[in-house]
Amino acid sequence: MAGQILKELKRHAPFTIFGALTGIAIMAFSLKLPYKVSYNIFYVLHPLHVFLSALVTAAMYKLHTCPSIGVNCIKGKCNFWALIIIGYFGSVGIATISDSLIPYVAESMLGMPNRGIHLGFIEKWWLVNPLAILGIVIAYFKPRTKFPHAGHVLLSTWASLFHMIMAKIAILSWFSYVAIFIFLFLAVWLPCCVSDIVFPLLFVKNNRTK
Repeated sequence: MAGQILKELKRHAPFTIFGALTGIAIMAFSLKLPYKVSYNIFYVLHPLHVFLSALVTAAMYKLHTCPSIGVNCIKGKCNFWALIIIGYFGSVGIATISDSLIPYVAESMLGMPNRGIHLGFIEKWWLVNPLAILGIVIAYFKPRTKFPHAGHVLLSTWASLFHMIMAKIAILSWFSYVAIFIFLFLAVWLPCCVSDIVFPLLFVKNNRTK
């Protein structure tokens, strides 16, 4: 498992760097956005991130527990309720860390005046939670991982970015841009790989040992 984690982290690093660079480019043109606009953009990107994360996390679990793929797999190893639990916590839980908690740490370290923790599954529970369930249900019937994972990485980067844009609408120094790039990279690189790959496979291993 440790070898698999390192392999996936290495494989995803270049695309995550690209995502972080797009985030810095977007930030350069978005610093003067009003708080409410940044808030609304965050609550478009974050729920979509949760949806794709749930889709990939649940699909990864489904593909490794039910290779034949299909509705009939309910009679096999893939437990629908386990799929919901794994997909929900692997998406909502880790997306919250990626999009809200890590950016808040960056905002605090950089002394941004409007910093705050925005927990989507509480603030917008009626939007975030249903989208997570929708992603899980789609993954149950049509599990796919490649394209949703790429979209997940970009959406996570941009959601983290607009969380930080909400915290300060001003011109930042070059040091701040470097720090934000590092935090954007870390906010996506490890959580996204854990959410989409490591987390669901932990439960596959447990299932196979029973």
